[in-house]
Amino acid sequence: MKKENKESQVKELSEAFESHDTFYLLDFMNMPVSQSVQLRRRLRDQSYTFRVIKNRLALRALREDLPDDLREFFQGPTAIAFALQDPIGLARILRDFSTEHKVLSIKAGIFEGQFLPAQKFEEIANLASREDLLAKLGFLMSYPLTKLLRTWQAPLDSLGRLLSQLKTKK
Repeated sequence: MKKENKESQVKELSEAFESHDTFYLLDFMNMPVSQSVQLRRRLRDQSYTFRVIKNRLALRALREDLPDDLREFFQGPTAIAFALQDPIGLARILRDFSTEHKVLSIKAGIFEGQFLPAQKFEEIANLASREDLLAKLGFLMSYPLTKLLRTWQAPLDSLGRLLSQLKTKK
């Protein structure tokens, strides 16, 4: 590879590391091209980025403020999946693809600026999505009002039933 190409790749990777606060390092040993294309398509459909990288170039591109623990995982075949918005959604896609095809494993990552070892990845993938949490919050906020409304309507419903029974009796 020419020096100019290496420099441009290092620059692109450093920009990607700066713009994304969540990314996962993946080991894709023995992954066929067809599965790689399938994974890339799934990630692209959800606006995620997937790149296979050279370890030495990635180490050059890493920011200084990233944990040193991350540097030891740049060995062997390495790919990086970047998440700009929904890091939990990316973790779910990677977990599902990994369990489906058995060719992908998570080495480590950075989750919202914090180092994420491979053991914690499953916990991240099992978290509820932002939309689910907002829906639960909305339900919890509206539940007391709904209960109050039903309590106020109960005497009117009882009165209506009582008048109906009185009418049928007469």
